[in-house]
Amino acid sequence: MQNTEEIAFVMYLKPGHEAAYQRRHDEIWPALSAALIEAGILDYQIFLEPQSGHLFAYQKRRTDHRVDLLPGLPIMREWWDYMADLMEVNPDHSPVVRPLERVFRFPG
Repeated sequence: MQNTEEIAFVMYLKPGHEAAYQRRHDEIWPALSAALIEAGILDYQIFLEPQSGHLFAYQKRRTDHRVDLLPGLPIMREWWDYMADLMEVNPDHSPVVRPLERVFRFPG
């Protein structure tokens, strides 16, 4: 029985903010890291496609994750507010996210 799942999604960086986005993530707040771990995220990677500003995100998380609780945490909302000037965001400052469908995996 598998106890992890993987998801991927795209977010959108505003032009000219690549360095600030990188710097802020290099200095991720310990309280936010702890919240992500507590929510069941085991691996979280974000890749930038520089020409378009698309951010490809990958998460490996426990199948019993509690990621749905993250938006209710003050630390998550503070992070969204902190990042809102760099990214395309929703009215609550959460990033605009488009889920991706897996079409290939090696090894399968």
